[in-house]
Amino acid sequence: MTESPISNFREPPDPANIMTFDETPVLETRGLSVMYDSKPALRDVSFQVPRNEVIAIIGPSGSGKSTLLRCFNRMNDLIQNVSITGEVFFEEEPLYAPEVDPTEIRFRIGMVFQRPNPFPKSVYDNVAFGPRINGIGGDLDQLVEDSLRRAALWDEVYDRLDDSALQLSGGQQQRLCIARALAVDPEVILMDEPAASLDPISTQAIEVLIRELTRNVTIVIVTHNMQQAQRVANYAAVLMTDESRVGELIEYGPTEQIFGTPKDRRTEAYVTGRIG
Repeated sequence: MTESPISNFREPPDPANIMTFDETPVLETRGLSVMYDSKPALRDVSFQVPRNEVIAIIGPSGSGKSTLLRCFNRMNDLIQNVSITGEVFFEEEPLYAPEVDPTEIRFRIGMVFQRPNPFPKSVYDNVAFGPRINGIGGDLDQLVEDSLRRAALWDEVYDRLDDSALQLSGGQQQRLCIARALAVDPEVILMDEPAASLDPISTQAIEVLIRELTRNVTIVIVTHNMQQAQRVANYAAVLMTDESRVGELIEYGPTEQIFGTPKDRRTEAYVTGRIG
C-alpha cells in the first residue's frame, strides 16, 4: 500500500513554535482538549489571541479548526456528548466557569458562519434583534444604521430596511450577519469560512471589511483559502492531525513567517500544497 503523504509529517508539536504575547490576550486556551462521543477531536491546544488583530486558523480538513473556534463562544455546549477539558479564558476570566452565562458570551463573542444565516425577518429587524433582547437602550434606529455602516452595507440597503433579509444577495446577507453581530458591540467576532459560498467580488468586500473592523474588534477566522489568510490575517495558527487523527496546534506566529519561513516542516508542506 502506498503511504499517504501526510504520514511522513507526523511528529509531536514543538512548544517553541507557538507564539505568545507580552500583552494580556483577549482569548486564551491552556491545554484545551475536546472529545465528541469519546472520540478525540483536539488535543492539548494552548493558544493566545491578541486584541484588535485578525488571527487565521488554518490546516487540513478534520484538524479541528471549527472545533477550536466553537470553544471560544461555547457553541460546542449545544452538541450532545461533547467533553471539553483544559482551560479557556476570555478577558482573563474562565469562560467555562459555572456562573458564566453562555448566551451572554455569544453576544460578546459573535459568530459568522460559512453560509449566511439571516433571520426570516426584515433587514432592520435582523440588526435590531440582539439589542432588543438584550435591553440595549438609546436610539435603535441610529444603532441599526451605525451597525449597517460598520458592515459596509448601509448604502445598499438604507431604502430597503423593511424588506425581507432573504431578498438580499449572498454577499449582502453575509454582511448583514456581520452587522447583526456588531449591533451588540462585541469584543470578538469568530468567522468560520465566511466567504466560502460567495463570489469573488463579495469575497473581496468581506475581506476589506475584516481589515477595517479590527480598529474596534478582534477577529478569529477559519479559512481553507491560503491566499485569503495571507491577505487578511496578522497571525496564523496551524492545526494538524496526528497519527490518531486528533487535531493539534503545531505552529503559531506572524502570517508572513508562517507562509514565508515556517518553523515546522508540516506547516511548510501544508502552505505549499504538498499536504492538505
